[in-house]
Amino acid sequence: MNILVIGSGGREHVLADKIKQSKKCSQLFIAPGNAGTDALGKNVAISPTDFDGLAKLCLDENIKLVVVGPEAPLVEGIRDYFEADEQLQEIKIIGPGKAGAQLEGSKDFSKDFMHRHNIPTAAHRTFTKDQLAEGLKYLETLTAPFVLKADGLAAGKGVIISSTLEEAQTALTEMLADAKFGDASSKVVIEEFLSGIELSVFVLTDGENYKILPEAKDYKRIGEKDTGLNTGGMGAVSPVLFADSAFMNKVEETIVKPTVNGLKADNIPYQGFIFIGLMNVNGTPYVIEYNVRMGDPETQVVLPRVKNDFVTLFSAVADQKLNEVDLLIDEQTASTVVLVAGGYPEAYEKGKEISGLSTSTRYFTYHAGTTLDEGKTVTSGGRVLAITGFGENLQEALDHSYEGVEQVTWEQMYFRKDIGQDLLALSSD
Repeated sequence: MNILVIGSGGREHVLADKIKQSKKCSQLFIAPGNAGTDALGKNVAISPTDFDGLAKLCLDENIKLVVVGPEAPLVEGIRDYFEADEQLQEIKIIGPGKAGAQLEGSKDFSKDFMHRHNIPTAAHRTFTKDQLAEGLKYLETLTAPFVLKADGLAAGKGVIISSTLEEAQTALTEMLADAKFGDASSKVVIEEFLSGIELSVFVLTDGENYKILPEAKDYKRIGEKDTGLNTGGMGAVSPVLFADSAFMNKVEETIVKPTVNGLKADNIPYQGFIFIGLMNVNGTPYVIEYNVRMGDPETQVVLPRVKNDFVTLFSAVADQKLNEVDLLIDEQTASTVVLVAGGYPEAYEKGKEISGLSTSTRYFTYHAGTTLDEGKTVTSGGRVLAITGFGENLQEALDHSYEGVEQVTWEQMYFRKDIGQDLLALSSD
């Protein structure tokens, strides 16, 4: 069948690569894609939120399966758009409708969902601009650090953790009164700070059945030892050493099952991925957030470990037959190191020529912020490449990731040298 992957990042390069490996994939289209996906299928210059353009592409190219990578088209209702059109209704879509996408599109909605279905999460309250004074007083009842989250999508920048009350009150005022994140911060969720170790669990569901994919841990801050500004992710590893069977059983029983069953109870059809950001607090998992798609760069270590035919897997999701599929997981460890443009996550330059691109049996190079310019691969975003290494253990996987990193260069390239070191330290204790 002809298949469309929507998006242009590292996540979409992984999805395109896995789909292209299937004998069931006739032609692969990626909208808009990047320099890496260009080698796997046909990149089409259509925005992920241009539903009219995507619909025309699907009809013109007889596309039967659409895999939605990023959150914006899901939150804006791409599934609802297709389902409302008689010509598009039969196209299989991997990704929830607008109602289900609210799990990511609204922090307030997701918190209410968790509360309603007894899913463990941090205590919280939500405030609007008209409730600013009340919110400022509520902060006084909490102890530092303070967590403030813009209700809507804010390109991964809508969470602020303040170490002092004064900082938190200033941040709340900027978010609500000054619309720091635009409409995304028209409501702000203030929640209790949870202290522990973060990890991410990924679920693929057809709305009735689910499969738990390999877990991962990512590294958000720009600086080593988790210092500096937050980013979209500087690296990731999978599996996570402390996520043993006992812990993962708690995750399944107290979080995954109540989430899938909660969606059914609320009459919200859901076919696609659920990303569950967790905090391990002394062995007890709490939900930090939901995303309604795979994470980036976690996808670069999670999906390469899944050995199933991805077209078969996605067809089972669309046909609500996921229970008939056995998930096959590679026991190898995977690690990824993200290479970014100098200056990221603040101002950075684009259009830098990349040299030394390579791949091997020990590592794979996934493209994120790249494009082709007169046959040359150049930078086009802040996070440019992710080098995923594989090994029998975490150290070996990391060695292979950094082996790949050493091959690549462009002007002002930057990466963290300490990905996975915290987990290696834990394992040696």
